Formats: sequence, structure tokens, C-alpha cells
Amino acid sequence: VLLVPGASDVVPSEVSTATQLTRSLQLRVPLVSSAMDTVTEARMAIAMARIGGVGVLHRNMSIEDQALQVDMVKRSEAGMVSNPVTCRPDDTLAEVDAMCRRYRISGLPVVDESGHLLGIVTNRDMRFEEDRSVAVSQIMTPAPLVTGHLGIDPEQA
Repeated sequence: VLLVPGASDVVPSEVSTATQLTRSLQLRVPLVSSAMDTVTEARMAIAMARIGGVGVLHRNMSIEDQALQVDMVKRSEAGMVSNPVTCRPDDTLAEVDAMCRRYRISGLPVVDESGHLLGIVTNRDMRFEEDRSVAVSQIMTPAPLVTGHLGIDPEQA
């Protein structure tokens, strides 16, 4: 295919690249990542969703791992985690470290029994603590934290 530059009557802002993938799913960008284990897992599916495409998770894993991958994708809608994995102040660093590895995340909000935010613990907080039996409350960054409400405009965030 040879594209020859020239004048055009097409106005780029009036062009739609939307594609109807299924009866109920329209993509803003006509990109679909392959359901291959070397191509699409949660990270790729999340990246594809953020640009308006879709990532098809592969099936070369256990049902439990497939469910975990889907859960990771759903939790990261639109770049904002709407239902984050959390921990409690009395959880140990070993428990939090295991959750971070399982969900492939670098930190967790720390909440009380009522779900109120008490602080955050990240891999930076845990990095130099050798005693993995230490409670999260001992090393977390406590509230007040900068937070945003559900539905906040990305520019405001």
C-alpha cells in the first residue's frame, strides 16, 4: 500500500475509530490484544482498556488464576482503583507482602473494621524492615492522606 500525501476533505476531529466488537461492546480504538500467554495477562488487558481497546486474557492457567487476572483488571477501571485490596493495622508485613505479590501491587490502604482509611503501606515502607512479623500499624504512612472521591475528574486528581 502506498499512501500519497495530498489535500483531503476529511476533518480528523470528525472521524470515529469506534468499532462494534459485540452487540453490547463498542471499542473506542479498534485494538484487541491476543489471548496468548505471552501477550495478554492482567497488565496488558488493563493497558488496552485504558486506551479504549480490549485485552483477551489467555486460558493457559488455572481457573483460580484466571479469576485473579479478571479481578485485577476490574479493580483498575479507568486508572482508578474503585474497590482496592486492603489490609488491617494488625496484619503482619509477611501477610501484606503476600497480598502485594498475589495481586501484583506495590501497596495497600490500611483500614479499620468499618472500612475507614487509617493510612497506607507501600513496598517502600516495607523495604528495609527485616522483621516480617511487625504489624502494619508500626510502619504505615498514617492519615491524613491525599484522597479523591469516586468519579473524580482525572484532571482534578
